[in-house]
Amino acid sequence: MDEIEKFFNCPYCGELISMLIDLSFNNQFYEEDCEVCCRPIEISFTVVDEEIASWEALRND
Repeated sequence: MDEIEKFFNCPYCGELISMLIDLSFNNQFYEEDCEVCCRPIEISFTVVDEEIASWEALRND
């Protein structure tokens, strides 16, 4: 399984956080709590040729 660490800013508190992304799935959508402020972030991304082609981390409110 190929994984990379993706860094991004929380859309609520602005803190830089990271998560492991599994590159073996082409399209993913799920909700992840910020590790700093604990608010729910909607994560969606697309993988093409084992690279992240699109990425969104949005507020869920």
